[in-house]
Amino acid sequence: MERHDEHPVPRPDTFPDPRPPLRRAARAGAQAGIGAEAGTGAAGVALRPPRHQADPRAVRWWTAQALMLAVPVAGGTVAAYWLFTGHPVVLGVLVAGFAGCCLALAVAGPRASYRRERWEVTAEAVYTRKGWITHTWRVAPMSRIQTVDTARGPVQRLFGLADVTVTTASAAGPITIEGLDHELAAELAARLTAITQATPGDAT
Repeated sequence: MERHDEHPVPRPDTFPDPRPPLRRAARAGAQAGIGAEAGTGAAGVALRPPRHQADPRAVRWWTAQALMLAVPVAGGTVAAYWLFTGHPVVLGVLVAGFAGCCLALAVAGPRASYRRERWEVTAEAVYTRKGWITHTWRVAPMSRIQTVDTARGPVQRLFGLADVTVTTASAAGPITIEGLDHELAAELAARLTAITQATPGDAT
């Protein structure tokens, strides 16, 4: 696992869109929504999906991860059926259905996640939306960011991808933007570092 905590100065035109993913219904509500991490936004603030998706190669990476878990589980279930039972038909149907569901979820889940998951960075905050069954919104104000890291596992390197993890002063834990092109991840981490250093706040 590679971790990088120092990044080059980002190109100023890499992220040209400064608009936050919040439609301000009222000034006070908008200030409350940006001033705290929230999943659904504060009163008077309507959240729209953040603008950016993961890199398309992330679908293959997530699928490879899922298959590394699903194939042994499905294969082990089928092997146990043939080795340790008398091959009853009803049990065989159940085993085949279970194995098929494991493989189907391993293939369909990453594609559903890619369509649903979003991220965006503005001068005020980092926004993410995750989950293809239950949507989880996270808003991290720049003033509360403590560290910014990038990470690349061995499988990620094969696909040219990396993750960016933003640690904040929040009990909800860090925010991770997954499946980015590794060069984009480095530029994003550098941009976040530059913005947080220029943003007043004690990150507590």
